[in-house]
Amino acid sequence: MSKHQFQTEVNQLLHLIIHSLYSNKEIFLRELVSNASDALDKLKFLTYTDEKLRGISFDPRVDISFNEEEKTLTIADTGIGMDDQDLVENLGTIARSGTRSFIEALKGENKGDINMIGQFGVGFYSAFMVADRVRVVSRKAGEDTAWVWESEGKGEYGIEKGERDSQGTTVTIHLNDDGKEFAARWAIERVIKKYSNHIPFPIYLHFDEVKYDGEGKERTQTRERKTEKINDATALWRRPKTELKDEDYREFYRVISHDDEAPILHVHTQAEGTMDYTTLFYVPGKAPFDLYLSDFRSGVKLYVKRVFITDDDRDLLPTYLRFVRGIIDSEDLPLNVSREILQQNRVLAKIKAASVKKILAELQKLAGDAGKYADFYREFGKPIKEGLYQDYENRETLLELVRFKSTATQKSEFASLAEYKGRMKPDQKAIYYVTGESEDTLRQSPLLEMYRDKDVEVLIMDDEIDEIVIPSVGVYSELEFKSVNRSNSADELKTEKDRESEKELDPFIAKLKEILKDRVKDVKASTRLSDSPSCIVVDQDDPTVKMQSMLKAMGKFDFGEIKPVLEINPRHEIIRRLQKIEDQSLLEDASVILLEQAMLIEGIKIDNPATFVQRLNRLMEKAL
Repeated sequence: MSKHQFQTEVNQLLHLIIHSLYSNKEIFLRELVSNASDALDKLKFLTYTDEKLRGISFDPRVDISFNEEEKTLTIADTGIGMDDQDLVENLGTIARSGTRSFIEALKGENKGDINMIGQFGVGFYSAFMVADRVRVVSRKAGEDTAWVWESEGKGEYGIEKGERDSQGTTVTIHLNDDGKEFAARWAIERVIKKYSNHIPFPIYLHFDEVKYDGEGKERTQTRERKTEKINDATALWRRPKTELKDEDYREFYRVISHDDEAPILHVHTQAEGTMDYTTLFYVPGKAPFDLYLSDFRSGVKLYVKRVFITDDDRDLLPTYLRFVRGIIDSEDLPLNVSREILQQNRVLAKIKAASVKKILAELQKLAGDAGKYADFYREFGKPIKEGLYQDYENRETLLELVRFKSTATQKSEFASLAEYKGRMKPDQKAIYYVTGESEDTLRQSPLLEMYRDKDVEVLIMDDEIDEIVIPSVGVYSELEFKSVNRSNSADELKTEKDRESEKELDPFIAKLKEILKDRVKDVKASTRLSDSPSCIVVDQDDPTVKMQSMLKAMGKFDFGEIKPVLEINPRHEIIRRLQKIEDQSLLEDASVILLEQAMLIEGIKIDNPATFVQRLNRLMEKAL
């Protein structure tokens, strides 16, 4: 048997699994049965589409057997199978980021939650929770040679040629003391009923039934080999909705998502007429681990006439709904449909469009329960905002679904745009919002002082995506969005008295412009401030501070130096006193500090902290 070393990440995962205590060890059987089902799905599809496999003998099934004395458990399928190279790629290495992400998840807040393992695409390794040794015998469909993969999970595995009567894979687990309870009929049936009842292939359990004849000393014991189907083996999504209970839907969700937590909602549609199709979608309770990864895994499986086609097409739903799990089953697509055909297929495009509207309609219903919707939005609010940018057709619906923090709500609470509109002042003509790095910083920003004084609500947007999405939307219910980070945002709220007060500062502003000419785009008097002497904003056509930071981080944009606009408060005592100062060096120090303290409040790094401290010390010395 040739020896191979596990990939480093797989080794780390196995070490974590073998040397940690997990309370829910039974999920290993769920994962192995799920893998068997996937293998059957793939071969079923190929028997329709691959000329070489059209005539193959194919009886799709999963067979489970056990030996209580030898402490072994065996799960066999008649699916696609693997050759030696497949065994190396699938069981010795991980191409995706699933292993690393799962290890990090177990080390973080979810420490010990092995239930998640299937969501990361590494469910096979859960077998080592209950195994001293795992042996895999597999024969790839269309090939004559079988291969054996074997490991104790201690850094290496072996591969050699083996024997198997037909295509498929057999996994034999040599159970350790913690796993010996699974070499029992009742334990296996319980796990299959709990997790795998709706797998659309029959699962058979093979066991010895003990019978007793006679009485007393004459009593004899005989064993009879029995085989029973222990799951429903039906395509649940095809059953009439009237026959299904909430528990049926939850059980099926566990099968397709590997998630023990109940979904927030499900949407089951059975359409007949010009198009015949069935869809069953779920919104999870928690965000998938890869929600914000570029190589996120699609959560939707495509079937044609109940034949599995793909679970790797990320265009079955829009990208912003990538957290949705579920099934699309069409009667009108060809079985030999290719990825290229899928992207251009009108039938699938119509199913996709109808599905999006159904899902969004259910989310609108959910929004009627503020508590439940807040839980949903904390997990999936950012993707919903992405939809505003991506999905123009459903933008109006999405605008009703998005939520924002607000100066009118408590910290971390959300407000809808409809609620904001309902609270607006009678003469208010715009929706005001402020963007920045954190909610705490924004709530204390000098930019909000005038709005607070005039009791005008401002939306607090601390998500990076807000900077991209809101300008692209522009308007909600005929109300323009206005960023208070910009120099002209407060113009319509100014009174005539405010404007006169600003004009009085013109001579002093001329001095500040001369002192700060290399560092600012402009200096203006501003009545947006009440408690603070100064603040910085950006010109109407310039990107905000946060947008500049985002674009620089992407490494694709070079704006050169974008200078801020400094606004000063004509009513503030510091500004009034500065107007009377004749000491030019003192005025220069104070002017620069007015700018740099405003920059610090906005989270902008100043060029030379040492010089800032020197200026501040000189001012303190004169003040004291």
